[in-house]
Amino acid sequence: MRISYNWLKQFIKLDWNSEDTSALLTDLGLEVESVDKYESLKGGLEGVVVGHVLTCIQHPNADKLSITTVDLGDGNPPVQIVCGAPNVAVGQKVPVATIGTKLYDQEGNAFEIKKGKIRGEESHGMICAEDELGLGESHDGIMILAENLVPGTPASKVFNIETDEVFEIGLTPNRADAMSHLGVARDLRAGLIQKGVNHSELMTPSVSKFKVEKRTLKIDVKVEDTKLAPRYCGVTISGITVKPSPSWLQNRLKAIGLTPKNNIVDVTNYVLHELGQPLHAFDAAKIRGNKVIVKTLPAGTKFTTLDEVERILHEEDLMICDENGPMCIAGVFGGKNSGVTENTTAIFLESAYFNPVSVRKTAKRHTLSTDASFRFERGIDPTITEYAMKRAALLIQEVAGGEITSDPIDIYPKKIEDFSVILNFANVNKIIGEEIPKETIKKILVSLDIKVNSVSDAGLGLVIPSYRVDVQREIDVIEEILRVYGYNNINFTTKLNASISNSSRTEDYKVQNVIANQLVSQGFNEMMANSLTSPQYVSLSEKLKEEFNVTMLNPLSNDLSAMRQSLLFSGLEAVSYNINRRNSDLKLFEFGKSYHKMPSGYDEIKHLTLFVTGNRLMESWTTADKPSDFFLFKGYITAILSRLGIDKATTQPLENDVIAEGIALTVGKETIVEFGTVKKSILKHFDIKQEVLYADFNWSEVLKLISNKIKFVEIPKYPEVRRDLALLIDSNVQFEQIYSIAKQTEKGLLKDVNLFDVYEGNKLPEGKKSYAVSFTIQDTSKTLTDAQIDKIMSKLQQNFEKEVGATLR
Repeated sequence: MRISYNWLKQFIKLDWNSEDTSALLTDLGLEVESVDKYESLKGGLEGVVVGHVLTCIQHPNADKLSITTVDLGDGNPPVQIVCGAPNVAVGQKVPVATIGTKLYDQEGNAFEIKKGKIRGEESHGMICAEDELGLGESHDGIMILAENLVPGTPASKVFNIETDEVFEIGLTPNRADAMSHLGVARDLRAGLIQKGVNHSELMTPSVSKFKVEKRTLKIDVKVEDTKLAPRYCGVTISGITVKPSPSWLQNRLKAIGLTPKNNIVDVTNYVLHELGQPLHAFDAAKIRGNKVIVKTLPAGTKFTTLDEVERILHEEDLMICDENGPMCIAGVFGGKNSGVTENTTAIFLESAYFNPVSVRKTAKRHTLSTDASFRFERGIDPTITEYAMKRAALLIQEVAGGEITSDPIDIYPKKIEDFSVILNFANVNKIIGEEIPKETIKKILVSLDIKVNSVSDAGLGLVIPSYRVDVQREIDVIEEILRVYGYNNINFTTKLNASISNSSRTEDYKVQNVIANQLVSQGFNEMMANSLTSPQYVSLSEKLKEEFNVTMLNPLSNDLSAMRQSLLFSGLEAVSYNINRRNSDLKLFEFGKSYHKMPSGYDEIKHLTLFVTGNRLMESWTTADKPSDFFLFKGYITAILSRLGIDKATTQPLENDVIAEGIALTVGKETIVEFGTVKKSILKHFDIKQEVLYADFNWSEVLKLISNKIKFVEIPKYPEVRRDLALLIDSNVQFEQIYSIAKQTEKGLLKDVNLFDVYEGNKLPEGKKSYAVSFTIQDTSKTLTDAQIDKIMSKLQQNFEKEVGATLR
């Protein structure tokens, strides 16, 4: 947001330099990102002064040149200037560009005036024509100035060149009250009062001269939905002349980056940035039936806006209509057929307070962002609606003529009340960390237009003005006190107090850090996706329901209008984004939540998701490319569960509408993780052509299974023994079954079971495969004998044959 310093000084008397003012504004929370210089004429005619031509003779070496001596009024002897203008003469007052002056052409290119010789005669400056100064296009001769001007007077004063300094303020979304020069001046006043600076009275434009001259043009107004338009004001002005604005008005708008249009539109923009109240001027002759109706229209109604784009209206879009149909999207954008043109002679001036949520929804639906909608969306001051209208009406009369031809209309059925807040002094001291004197607190609050309604030893009863939509709680008031008092004025103590908490090892953030560190050490990168996503993703999975979508009341866009029901799709967006940028070997993980609107209420579920695709290792001359596969991915999953001490999970085959082939691990009745390869139909939607492995941990259930106890086991003194079996089994038998049978067969001495080779080939019977399985056996109290080992292996072999029909190869 751009704020003109000259404009700001119309509200508050201040002789500070811009640097000090910007520092104070930044301390108050209105961060000044830059201060730019504005000149109504590039260069500001710096170095150009009024000169008095004392002599003028013919140049001896050129018929069309003259040699003049000019008094520059600087106390030095007159200078000699060679001039080619035919109208130069003795006694004239002329604009002179002195040595070192930079002048600019129409393209903004600078050229510097230097001492030189022209046809052998020295010239110490240049007597300028209108176009050479950038004041016009005439080059017929030099400019002749008024005779009463004093030599040496800067040309910038003669021609009223406006120079200004413009603050670029990084306004935060909550500070709706500061979206105008008046709003910034209010904050600046509070800061000045706190610093003890005198003359910090706020001066606002007077509207005492507003009066109704005639009642010849009445426009009836009907507001059908007062919830969407709580306050609506209007007045007619007749006999106006639409033309370019005067230079002072154009300079104000240009300084803050606006392009002047005509005097009527410029006034509405001026008051918008002056007071923060959006206004709209309708050509009164184009209002059919002399009636303005504020209402919504049926969905599908077509309306052409000022930018000549035909838009399809939503049934919740608030419209300003006449008897024939819509004229304007309320608070957002005007219509093509109702705006002011050069032929307009009478206008209906609108000033209103529209519902912020309604305006924001409409602006986002139609992808429109205007200065008016920017302010309406965040909440303007409902108390100045009529005042701003009168201010604009008086300015229009000043720059366009005309008369007020109707009584002011003000439809305000239910007044928007101020906010009441109780402030506790103890809470102020606790939050700020320093005791601020009670009188200082009251002084700060009063300087912010916050009324002190009641006073007690414990605190204050406050009334917050309705335009401060961001100050509705006690903590908000404390923040206001602190920013005006000054963050830099809070002292730091030399003593640091801290309390030791007895926290559990299994706190969520601690467990997340443990697993995150493990995954990072395995080559994973953590990602954080937006919880807002497209509501259309629910159509990609039967498990997700459209009615379970948690939708945004004020979405930033249609693609970010719902909370995600699954972390899969936001993860695939990240995978696709990376692959499209030639980063196709990925290992990603994310801790996040899914959101569901269930019949019983809103539900949030914590997840840990993993995504693996591409080669398992970076390209290198020492290793051949080898893609990540399901079994490697399964290793990452089991390593996580092992690290958390979860070793009683049951394996079940998994195949659903997003997983082509996978596994679900369950503990009891709860599924703690599902993982596998993502279906190609899902990948195609994200333009992914390579295999993606995906795991989804139900993190809330995982946390329930973690024990807070640590078990320490002494390293065994006695040796372990390994025996191998080559088992011929049916192709549908899984290792999980072999592992389970082995553990049930020998629960005491069998320490580990490992599958180290799988063979399926022509030499085996059809429907068979070979598993090479190792068994680690150990007794922690003594050395095992061969008889004990053989007995265990024999029993294992018998149970394998009995349970899954396994035979030894």
